Amino acid sequence: MEIVVPDEYKFLYVQTDERPVVKVPAQILRQKAQAVEKLGAKHQKLIDEMIRVMRQANGIGLAAPQVGAGLRVIVIAPDEKPIPLVNPTVVEVSEEEVPGEEGCLSIPGLYGDVMRPLDVVVEGQDRRGKRVVYEMNGLAARVVLHEIDHLDGVLFTDKVDPATLHWMDPEKNRDRAE
Repeated sequence: MEIVVPDEYKFLYVQTDERPVVKVPAQILRQKAQAVEKLGAKHQKLIDEMIRVMRQANGIGLAAPQVGAGLRVIVIAPDEKPIPLVNPTVVEVSEEEVPGEEGCLSIPGLYGDVMRPLDVVVEGQDRRGKRVVYEMNGLAARVVLHEIDHLDGVLFTDKVDPATLHWMDPEKNRDRAE
C-alpha cells in the first residue's frame, strides 16, 4: 500500500535530531533484519539508543531498522520499563484475534485497525545474551508482534483494515504510537 502523506503531516516525515526515527519510504523498513550472532558493546549502545529514541518519540515499541540498523533487535515498553529483545521469535499465539488501533513511529500520523492475537509467547535473548521467554497479552502482545513484523520488513499498513485508516496528529494520540 502506497502511503500518501497529507501536506499538514509532511513535517513529521523529515528526519531530524528531534525526530530521529527512520520514516517510510526508507528501504531498510522493507528489508528482513539480520540475526545478531554475538552480543557486544555495539549492541548495548544500539539498545540504549533505541530506548532513548523510543522515549523521545513517546513510543511504546521500536525495532532496530527504525533507527537505521538492520539487526533483529527490538525494545518494547507497554508499561514504563523497556524490555529489549534480541533475535525475538514468536513461539505461540492464541487463535483469538482482536482488532486494535495501531500507529507507527515510522508512519507518523496514520492509524488504523489491525487484527492481532490476544496472547503471544515470545522468546529471544535479553541484552546480556541470556535466553528469555515472555508470555504477553493485550497491548504487550500487540506491541511485540508489531515490532517483530518490522524485523521482517512488514509494516502495520500491510495488515490494516483499509476502511479504518485515518490521519490524526500524533501529539494528540500519544498512547497509540508503536
